[in-house]
Amino acid sequence: MRLFSYENAKEKTKSWHDQKIHAQVFEKGQNVLLFNLCLNLFPGKLKSRWSGPFTLMQVYPFGEVEVREDQSGREFKVNGQRLKHYWGGEVNREKTSITLEDP
Repeated sequence: MRLFSYENAKEKTKSWHDQKIHAQVFEKGQNVLLFNLCLNLFPGKLKSRWSGPFTLMQVYPFGEVEVREDQSGREFKVNGQRLKHYWGGEVNREKTSITLEDP
């Protein structure tokens, strides 16, 4: 009886989590952000792990997506799960520093 109730609870939890997942649909020409897996290139705790925006060039079946970097024009293929839609305007990439001094 315990094993049956455990399996039933596990299936209910999985179905509840699966209902909360929304599939992202990408189309050619959209702007997206790319998730950086390599944190060695971007050291620092407070830096964003999302880079971009990139332009979608082609969407292949099974989640593969070809993107183009707008600044350099470089094209490469990535997994669609590493992308999210970019809804913002222009990105400010200027570096700023603030020095704190004792009064």
